[in-house]
Amino acid sequence: MSLFARLSTYDEPSARLAGIGLMLLAIFMFSFGDALGKFMVATYSVGQLLWLRACAALAVLAPLIWRQRAAFTQLERPWLQLLRVTLSTLEVAAFFLATVYLPLADVITYYLAAPIFVTALSPLVLREHVGWRRWSAVLVGFCGVLIALRPSAQTVSWPAMIALGGSLSFSLLMLITRLLRATPDIVLASSQFAGTFALGALLSPFGWVTPSLGSLGLFAAAGFISVGALLCVNRSLKLAPASVVVPYQYSMIVWAVMFGYFVFGDVPELATIVGAAIIIGAGFYIFLREQRLGRKEAVVSPPV
Repeated sequence: MSLFARLSTYDEPSARLAGIGLMLLAIFMFSFGDALGKFMVATYSVGQLLWLRACAALAVLAPLIWRQRAAFTQLERPWLQLLRVTLSTLEVAAFFLATVYLPLADVITYYLAAPIFVTALSPLVLREHVGWRRWSAVLVGFCGVLIALRPSAQTVSWPAMIALGGSLSFSLLMLITRLLRATPDIVLASSQFAGTFALGALLSPFGWVTPSLGSLGLFAAAGFISVGALLCVNRSLKLAPASVVVPYQYSMIVWAVMFGYFVFGDVPELATIVGAAIIIGAGFYIFLREQRLGRKEAVVSPPV
């Protein structure tokens, strides 16, 4: 019996604790993978990172893809699936491109605003009603983004705009994922890695740097970590309610600050910390409001 299968046999209290533990482990793995990616793009191009990382991830997923290959021939709304893959590929590329120029904590702060953007865009994409309380939380969260962004003629830079654009793409990705929630998990995950594989293959010849054996190991590790983190998130959400485990995703900012400081020597500015605190607070309010209204929880998983 596999480890995940044994976890599924726990009683409810133990399952919730296991779900929380898996979510915390997943967020650490995502954060470690992000830091590893930032380290690699200091030497190699973003296209090369995307391609080699996706190669490793797809190699890990290959047995699952083969086992569930029939699911790939019965896709719902193919054009929407293609749009989802495109948005996923663009946001991952934007994330790693932004980390070339910005501290990891800054980029993560913009991505933590995704639940805010999802709420703001849901009336347009999902035709959902958003009341004044949630609109107020959206405005407060957007103020947090502005504080972290520190908009002025001197501080607004194109890397910051890339990070913010990546966060918006990520938000649209989550909304479209809601629309495609009947699609099997393996199809959703593998198609995202296939998208980064295609973009990476297209871009990697430009500025190609032949990686050393050690660097190939790091690229492979980045892919393995992404798959492992994604599997932990999915299993966490099956073991415990989303209302229990999703708030722990905000621990990503803690890891981002720690990796940024100890690995890259980045000291977060006060504006980034204050902005992140406001964004997290607004996101928590929106999440709790959703629970009070009895709506289906919107899960915003970190980027793969």
